[in-house]
Amino acid sequence: MHTCLLNDSETKKIRTRETIVNQLIMEIEILSRETIKPSSPTPSDLRIYPLSFIDNAFYRKYVPVIFFYNTNEVSNQTSKVSQLRNSLSHVLSKYYHFAGRLKDKTTIECNDQGVSFFITKIQNNLSEIVQNPTEESVNSLFPDELQWKVMDWSGSLFVIQVHCFACGGIAISILMTHKVGDGTTLFKFLNDWAIINQKLEQEDLSILLSPLSLQEGGASIFSQRDIPIFPELFIPGGNNIVYKRFVFEASKIKSLKEKVRNSLNFSPTRVQVVSALIYKRAVTTKGLNFKIAPFTTVVDVRRRMVPPLSENYVGNIVWFASMCPDKEKMELDELVSKIKQALSEFCEVYPKKFEGKEEEDLSFISGCLEHLNDGYYENHNMYTFSSWCGFPVYDVDFGWGKPTWVTTFGCLMKNVIFMMDARDGEGIEVFVSMKKNDMDKFENDVEILQYASLNPSNV
Repeated sequence: MHTCLLNDSETKKIRTRETIVNQLIMEIEILSRETIKPSSPTPSDLRIYPLSFIDNAFYRKYVPVIFFYNTNEVSNQTSKVSQLRNSLSHVLSKYYHFAGRLKDKTTIECNDQGVSFFITKIQNNLSEIVQNPTEESVNSLFPDELQWKVMDWSGSLFVIQVHCFACGGIAISILMTHKVGDGTTLFKFLNDWAIINQKLEQEDLSILLSPLSLQEGGASIFSQRDIPIFPELFIPGGNNIVYKRFVFEASKIKSLKEKVRNSLNFSPTRVQVVSALIYKRAVTTKGLNFKIAPFTTVVDVRRRMVPPLSENYVGNIVWFASMCPDKEKMELDELVSKIKQALSEFCEVYPKKFEGKEEEDLSFISGCLEHLNDGYYENHNMYTFSSWCGFPVYDVDFGWGKPTWVTTFGCLMKNVIFMMDARDGEGIEVFVSMKKNDMDKFENDVEILQYASLNPSNV
């Protein structure tokens, strides 16, 4: 484990002040930049970790998530941070490839170089951010503003920053390059880290974890084989893209379900009805029709395999289910039905084809990879949905209790809608990215505001 402590002159240079709404001045002082390495070296037979063909299709952008813990114990912050270092080192011995570096486009060299680990001190109370969340305040809590930025080929696969607030609260921001994993992978890693941290706190020495076997990586199911390497996923963005946070409370989602249930022969999920409403209003407020505004959603393939894969399988084990309505105008219940149909059709075909070994399966996979970006290049009205709902987000307990709030930072990619559970596990937080002129209409849409609150407090 390598630590780089900063001298006084360096600290002054990187101390930043950000003016936030309600005249809040937030001062962040970076105390150290460190590299945390695995507690034990990677075995020689695991030094090269293969990426799957899905990993190879995903971009290297850093996916952000941040956890807020209201510990109220100022005196114990130093020991808590020290323990986080130690437990991170232990968990990296299991997830050894996360401490490596990309060797080329298809493999990771597991050389134990470690992950970047920053520590900061903030002269504010945690509640000032949680109770009044703003884009500026959340943005400032990620190291070097790397969220959704493309990782350098030689960069750290994970970047972690621990913030110590004046009140004793702690926030942990994590950036994982999408090249090495999806949401399931990210939260499996974080929960394992938290469990190890708890055991260290209890002085439980039974924390040694055996390294992941290559059979637990996505490449064991979806190996690259002789499939050509195509360009990575590309979703257009730009300087005129903005994002907004909307929160759908459980009671509002229930009302939304009741609105469409009588017209359907199935009981829709939370994600289906919220996705359908956002899609409907986004297309409508922009003045488009559905035939020229396709819908696509990220699907976790693990649970769709026969038999289903364990969540212990790491990597990108997801793909995209898409649909393009055949009608210019559609009601909410029709869109919910179409979304469910698209998912069903995806599940009937893609898991089998992706796992298949026959020539026709490989040809199918190559076609999917080759045309991955066609919708974004050819149709600038594509809407892309991704959901972390149902993931163990609020189970990440380092021994200080469950987090007060978990959130992400909206990406500046056009027409991307990201969803995650609210703290009660029933509501949904939604991050919507659009062109600014489109957002000006969407965020004031009466039908959206009937069911969702725009960036509410987390009290």
